[in-house]
Amino acid sequence: MRIEVKDLCFSYGNKRILDGVNVTFDEPGLYCIVGPNGVGKSTLVKCILGIYKIESGSILLDGHDLSEFTPKDLAQVIGFVPVTSSDIFSMSVLDTVMMGRYPHQKMGMPSEFDWKIVKRALNMMNVRHLALSDMDELSAGQHQKVAITKGLAQTPRVLVLDEPTSNLDAKHQLQVTETLREIALKVGMCVIMVSHDLNLSARYADKIIVMEPPGRVYCTGTPKEVMTAETITKIYGVECEVIEHKGRPHIILERALRASESE
Repeated sequence: MRIEVKDLCFSYGNKRILDGVNVTFDEPGLYCIVGPNGVGKSTLVKCILGIYKIESGSILLDGHDLSEFTPKDLAQVIGFVPVTSSDIFSMSVLDTVMMGRYPHQKMGMPSEFDWKIVKRALNMMNVRHLALSDMDELSAGQHQKVAITKGLAQTPRVLVLDEPTSNLDAKHQLQVTETLREIALKVGMCVIMVSHDLNLSARYADKIIVMEPPGRVYCTGTPKEVMTAETITKIYGVECEVIEHKGRPHIILERALRASESE
């Protein structure tokens, strides 16, 4: 699926959050959206999901305007994993993942095909052994993996994740991000991930979208193209060194620049 965001603007009241955003997602793989707090990363993906109504500009899905899709139709092609899970009821992992099949179900009843898809998603995220466990018994890492599994069970063409590794330890951050990229390339899916971890993004992303205040895209490209010391210093206001590690950029942060230095 090709997603084209053209001249997108969005405001909260009188505060402009996104100001003329232009970006395209058109190939299978992992896309990471990075940038300082408050530049509109999460707002951008929520506009793509149709959660927020855009002020001006357009969002096209395979050439069709986002407004042409009903919420259920949109959920069949774009899955979403929020920054924190909204599952508040105690239910099994299996039932939680099955909720991802809702956009495809008729009369709300799971079919044999739905169960097949759910089992495949459980296997993809290596959580099948947790299928009969209650959600409130899981660790933070397991909970996040199940949330992603639920998103995969939607069988979307695009999977959007808002900071999926923010509450995970180092091991689970690596596991989750590596698995997402592997799945994206294996099944031909576009995975869009909001991230604050520059090195995790540089290590696994196929493309990185760097955002800057006031809600604009500064640059887009491969990790080698955009993860430069010059870009990171300008966008984040930090002194850094970028070295190459296993063919990928690795960022070493040195110090925060004073306001007078970053002007």
